[in-house]
Amino acid sequence: MNWLLGALLASLVAWLAWQQGTLRRSGALAAFVVGTATFGSLGWRGALVLFAFFLPSVLLSRLGRTRKRALRDIGKSGARDGWQVLANGAIAAGAALLSLRFGAPLAAAFAGSFAAAAADTWGTEIGTLAPGRPRSILTLRPMATGLSGGISALGTLAAIGGALVVAACAAWCGLAPLGAVLAAGIGGAAVDSIAGAGVQALRHCNACDVDCETDPHHCGNPTVLRRGFAWLGNDAVNFACTLAGALIAALLVA
Repeated sequence: MNWLLGALLASLVAWLAWQQGTLRRSGALAAFVVGTATFGSLGWRGALVLFAFFLPSVLLSRLGRTRKRALRDIGKSGARDGWQVLANGAIAAGAALLSLRFGAPLAAAFAGSFAAAAADTWGTEIGTLAPGRPRSILTLRPMATGLSGGISALGTLAAIGGALVVAACAAWCGLAPLGAVLAAGIGGAAVDSIAGAGVQALRHCNACDVDCETDPHHCGNPTVLRRGFAWLGNDAVNFACTLAGALIAALLVA
């Protein structure tokens, strides 16, 4: 029954998100898979933790839309596609399924993964609205707003808030201890920022003389790799973020 209800609920949520322009068609399909696996494995407890990540993320994406649309160099704006959804939800879905066999550590990994995804999302969505320029988490040098690896006081507080919301929901549901999930969320977001500042592909458009994360640039000109690995984009870094969150939470409750 959980699997049937999960499929129905996931279908409804994915369809609504697609209709509202939050998800692309591939993103809606990926959300259906993640939602069905979550509800089928962990029931309403898992669904509540999923919604604790998903619903605030949707609302925050609508905050300051005009400013965010202007950040065309980062390639993170607009409706989420399938790869973006899976980067944030595949690890959690896998942990939910494995929790049927391995119990508490994998249930905590599920919550920790979504806590990390929430921390990263809140930090990005709110941090890009902060006044002034963020600084690289590795060098502390000022960098362009929105580029991966940048941190600010507002964005950091937002990341902690995102992790706390998911952790509190997981603890309230009896799914995992608050402290473990909160630590996992913060740790996962830190991994995301460090990878974003160190190994994620950073490109440069010579025509516009700006750093960016897209190729070609929105002006239509090709970009050149300035730092990191050409194949390592934002989706891969987000995947690493959620994996780190899952591992931290699982280790803390094992």
